[in-house]
Amino acid sequence: MKQLILVFVMSLFSYSSHAGTDPTDLGTITGQIMDSEFKEPIPYATISVTTPSGELVTGAVTTVDGTFSVEKLKDGEYIFKAQFMGYKSFSKEIRVSGGNREINIGTIFLEADVAELDAVDIVAERSTIEQRIDRKVVNVGKDLTTAGASASEIMNNIPSLSVDQDGNISMRGNENVRILIDGKPTNIPAAQLLKQIPSTSIKSIELITNPSAKYNPEGMSGIINIILHKNSNLGFNGNLNTGVTIGDHTRYTGSLNMNYRTGKVNFFTNLGTNGGESSNNGRLENFTRDYTEQLSFLNKNESYLVKLGMDYYMDDKNTFSIYTNQNYYDGDPIGKVNLFYGPNDERNLSQTFLLDGENHTQTYNFVYNHAFNPEGHKLILEADYSLTDETEIADYTFTGPGSGGFTSYRDDVGAELSNTTLNLDYENPFSETAKIELGAEARFRRSTNDYSTTNANLDNTLYNYDNNIYSAYATFGQTLEKWSYQVGARLEQYDVEAVMDGDLIYETDYLTLYPSAFVSYKFDEMKTLQLSYSRRVDRPGLNQVNPVREFSTPRLTQLGNPELEPQFTNSIEMNYTHNFEKGSSITGGVFYRLVEQEISQVLFVDPEDPSRLVLTFENWEDNSAYGVELSGRYKPFNWWSINPSFELYSSTEKGVVGETYREVEGTMFALRVNQSFNVTKKLTLQSFGMYRSKTKMLQINPKEFWFVNAGARYSILKDKGTLSLNVNDIFGTQRFQFYSDVPYEQRGTFWGDSQTVYLGFSYRFGGGKNKALDRKQRDDNTNEGGGLF
Repeated sequence: MKQLILVFVMSLFSYSSHAGTDPTDLGTITGQIMDSEFKEPIPYATISVTTPSGELVTGAVTTVDGTFSVEKLKDGEYIFKAQFMGYKSFSKEIRVSGGNREINIGTIFLEADVAELDAVDIVAERSTIEQRIDRKVVNVGKDLTTAGASASEIMNNIPSLSVDQDGNISMRGNENVRILIDGKPTNIPAAQLLKQIPSTSIKSIELITNPSAKYNPEGMSGIINIILHKNSNLGFNGNLNTGVTIGDHTRYTGSLNMNYRTGKVNFFTNLGTNGGESSNNGRLENFTRDYTEQLSFLNKNESYLVKLGMDYYMDDKNTFSIYTNQNYYDGDPIGKVNLFYGPNDERNLSQTFLLDGENHTQTYNFVYNHAFNPEGHKLILEADYSLTDETEIADYTFTGPGSGGFTSYRDDVGAELSNTTLNLDYENPFSETAKIELGAEARFRRSTNDYSTTNANLDNTLYNYDNNIYSAYATFGQTLEKWSYQVGARLEQYDVEAVMDGDLIYETDYLTLYPSAFVSYKFDEMKTLQLSYSRRVDRPGLNQVNPVREFSTPRLTQLGNPELEPQFTNSIEMNYTHNFEKGSSITGGVFYRLVEQEISQVLFVDPEDPSRLVLTFENWEDNSAYGVELSGRYKPFNWWSINPSFELYSSTEKGVVGETYREVEGTMFALRVNQSFNVTKKLTLQSFGMYRSKTKMLQINPKEFWFVNAGARYSILKDKGTLSLNVNDIFGTQRFQFYSDVPYEQRGTFWGDSQTVYLGFSYRFGGGKNKALDRKQRDDNTNEGGGLF
């Protein structure tokens, strides 16, 4: 496989050397665009050439040093125009003729348009959803950043996504979703990660439900890619955001985004923090064993996010970029579990645990981008390394009449997870309507879990889980009038090895092909239809395969399954988007997925102690799911905007629960409505409501739930500042409830600090002009494909 990838990379370079040349009998216009005040180049300014009647002939975009070249112009009269946001446009009549085909227009100095600059806002008032050929992009506006303090709190406001009381996120009703930050995987568990990221640090959220072959194929229901702010404006710019959430407990959040751009260098930083206290509670009624279990957790934690980086524009062909993400977490949760059999019952028992946990995740990223001619022809080399160090000390104590069989003990867990990724990506738009993409990747993951305990019934354990992935991909896309298509395939070699206390307990390797295909038809500028297919994989994670046995509560034991096999998903979906005048739109979609060897949590009676349950993971049979999604935006008036969405999911689950084979069909639907009212130019009111129906699953039957939020935003300080207020879960209905009949008949209810008031303030500063930077995997088209030999 490694030799195959090396041959592939060599052929990639030989292919790029045969680029065609432009005809010499056509006209060319060259020149440079600069800022009239700072006398600095303006990269990525728009150059357009039209006929005297206004019909567009061709165009270009300036390079990083402000130069441009417009080629292949036939003889005739033209209007040349240069423009960029925040500047007054420049236009000039041009004539191309036999004796005047090489036209150097010289240096054009654009003047700042003060009126336009004052109207530019770093963060839009309302979030927008953009449908691309392979993803939906949610551009996060102030209506979402004021909905909650963390990423976790705003996810329920986004169509297709749902977050439960424990912070677990699901997409299209399934929790097997991959979370990326700036196009990169993270070692931090998704639920913890989403609670650590301040909502004001998020620029956009990409929902990639059917990823192409360019992406790593992990995640059954797709990928959620969270893009953090990174400005590239000329001069010094930034924005400050602070907020406090008040409920049963108080939490705070804050973020500071800054950049300084001068000449060929751009420096940027994103600082974020949140912390305070929050609670989670639960109640389980076990009718088979005739007891009630009450759970209460007080979470005290602080987290800090630091992103630092720079871009160096060496010339118009070569760009170097580096950045680091540093994520710090310190948590001291306190928990209590009460088992109640009845008044004065000698079996009544209480368990208290105190946790002291912290982790530090550090990520380092380097990107080299080389541009060829024509525009869009490029080679990208990327290296990424992340390391997570985690420690957790937990003290468990038992009290009550039934505590005689339990002894207090301490667990001490140390974990280290590293991830090294090397990418090489090549793109060649060898014609105006066709493009080929080639790439290769190598990933090396190392996981170590060192567990020690004073519990006499458990053993100290050192567990290592390592895997390597080598892959190569190719995609080809073409536009034929109103039709567009893209086909591709990704070949991956996967090696894994698990070692427990020095003994090899599991080893496997396999080679798999992951194809993908996209077809879209553009009826006109307002209507588009898209059909796509992809094959995906979910490989077991460390917690799913770690066989170390841990006591979670007096009646529950947790452990992983080292023989867990990966699950594969074949997914097909169709989407339709229709944009109307005055900003209204509607998007509808249907999907179907077939899951082979589905991985799922299972709960069964402990054969070593019938009074206890065991929670672990197993591969079930092939299961299927389908769904329908409908979302839109409607503006009855200029001051009133309505964003409704409807989702319907149905699945068939088959598997052995305990010793019983079961097959269950479950259907669930969800309705969300987000409204915005512009009361004045400065004051905006908003409301959000969500309802999710009951459904059936293989082991539990979740009940319906609903909640309503309301908020307001007010602009101050010449529209550079914003005050925000949001009231969450007004009626106190945001609770997760379920009923189950296997392995016991029981009923459960869980709830957290959902009924809160959020107060926030944001302010932007600096006077630089926006200079968009085309950075692969970070801004408008972030992805995680590719690789290196």
